[in-house]
Amino acid sequence: MTMFKSLRHRNFRLFFLGQVVSLTGTWVQNIAQSWLVYRLTGSPLLLGLSGFAGQIPVFLLGLYGGVVADQHHRHRIIVITQTLSMIQAFLLAGLVLSGHIEVWEIFFLAFFLGTVSAFDLPARQSFFIEMVGKEDLPNAIALNSSAVNGARLMGPVVAGILVGFTGEGLCFFINGLSFLAVIGGLLLMKVPPFKPGEKEIAVYDYVKEGILYGFKTPVIKRALLLLALLSLVGLPYSVLMPVFSRTILNAGPDIYGLLMGCAGLGALLGTLTLARRGSRDFEKTIFFVSLGTGSFFILFSFSKSIFFSMGILVALGFCMMSQLTMTNTLLQSVVPDRLRGRLMSFYGFVLLGLAPFGSLFEGFLAEKAGAPLTVFLSGILIIGGAFLYYRKGFFSQAFKPSMTGPSENS
Repeated sequence: MTMFKSLRHRNFRLFFLGQVVSLTGTWVQNIAQSWLVYRLTGSPLLLGLSGFAGQIPVFLLGLYGGVVADQHHRHRIIVITQTLSMIQAFLLAGLVLSGHIEVWEIFFLAFFLGTVSAFDLPARQSFFIEMVGKEDLPNAIALNSSAVNGARLMGPVVAGILVGFTGEGLCFFINGLSFLAVIGGLLLMKVPPFKPGEKEIAVYDYVKEGILYGFKTPVIKRALLLLALLSLVGLPYSVLMPVFSRTILNAGPDIYGLLMGCAGLGALLGTLTLARRGSRDFEKTIFFVSLGTGSFFILFSFSKSIFFSMGILVALGFCMMSQLTMTNTLLQSVVPDRLRGRLMSFYGFVLLGLAPFGSLFEGFLAEKAGAPLTVFLSGILIIGGAFLYYRKGFFSQAFKPSMTGPSENS
C-alpha cells in the first residue's frame, strides 16, 4: 500500500516499531510528570516552569546538536541519547516510588532530558533519509508522525488510569522499560560506516551556514516563522491541561489523560491523512490548518463540557500535527543533504527551543488571568499569524516541492 511504502526498508521498520513502543512510554511519562507537578504545587506558574526546564536546553544547545548530527555517526548518536533518556526515566521512577521526590528534582531531571533531546532530535530527523532515501522520505516522515501521535493517543489514557490507581512512579518506570524497544531496534540495524566530511570548519561557521540557508530561502523562512509562533503560543497549551481538567472541568487524572488522548487521536488522524494523501500543496495546507488551530483554541477556551472539550481537542490535534508534519516534510524536501542535520536542528530549535518561553509565559498569564483567557489569546495570535503567512503571496508563487533545492525566488 502507498500509505506504508516506506516500511519496505528494513532499518525503518525496526526504527518505526521501536518508536511506537518507546513514544507511548514517553507520553505516559509526560502526562504523569505534569500531573505530579500540579498535585505537589497547585500552581499553573510552576507547571509552566516545569515545561520551561524541559525545553530550554533545546534553545541553548539545539543548533549545536545539528552540527554534531552532521559531523558524527547519526545512528550512534541516537543509541546514546535513547540510552540516556532511559536512565532519566528510571531515576525519576526511583525518586517517586521511594516517596522522596521534590519539585526541584523534577525540574533538574526535566532539564537533563531536554539536554539529551537537543542532540537526539536533529540526529533522528536527519537519519530518516539514510533509512529510506529521498523517494520515500515524505512517507517515512508522515508514518513516523503517526507513530508519535498513536503514542499521544494511547499514552495519556494509560497514564491517566495508572496515576489514578497506582500513582505517578509506575508511569516513569514503564517509560524506562519502553526504551528497550527502540534501543533494541537500533542495535539490530545494518548501517554503513560513517564517512566524515571532506573538511573541518569552525562550529560557528558551521551553524551559521545552516541558519543563513534557512533565512535566505523564502519558502523555508515563512514556514519557520509561522512554526515559531505556534511554538510560542500554541504548543504550550498542553502545560495548562491539568488546570483545565482539575479546575475548569472539575475532573481527575483519568479525564486529564482522556483529554490529552483526544488531542493525540486528532494528531494521529492528521498524519495518517497526510501519509495517504502524499506530499503536495505544502503551503496551502499549512495556511488552512493554522487557521483551524487558532479557531479551535478559541472554541476550547469557552468549553465547560468534558465531551465538547474532547471533540475540540480531536480537531485541534489534527490541525496542529498537520502543520508540524507538512513543515517538516517541506524542509527536508528542499534542503541539500550536506545541510540536512543543521537545518533540522534549526527546525527543532524553532519547534522546541522557543516553546519554553511560551510555557513560562502561558503559565504566568494563566496564574494572573486564568487558563481560558490565555488559550483564547493564543488562538487569536495564531489566526493572525496565518493571515500574515497568506499575505506573503504563496498562492501566487505556485511553489512546487523540489527534491534538489528551493525553486522559489524572493
